Amino acid sequence: MYGLIGRMLAKPGEREALIGHILGSSAAMPGCLSYVVARDPANPDAIWVTEVWDREESHAASLHLPAVQAAIAKARPLIAGFDNHTVTEPVGGHGLAPG
Repeated sequence: MYGLIGRMLAKPGEREALIGHILGSSAAMPGCLSYVVARDPANPDAIWVTEVWDREESHAASLHLPAVQAAIAKARPLIAGFDNHTVTEPVGGHGLAPG
């Protein structure tokens, strides 16, 4: 399995709109086993995105899906930056089959 955990910063006051755009594109992504978007309670403009994929290639392919491309285009003006990004190798857990 292939995992990503990242913290994204929205422009001030745009966090909820950014969350909406991100969640709107996450339903039909082949190979995506888990996709969680969470508010950062310590920062009113930050969100965390935690992803688990069957393999790295599925994640790369998802970036070319029309729905994902449309969400990126809508979200880009709301993003102030990224301050954390970690690649992980998930081995299992609640909701995931053991790798």
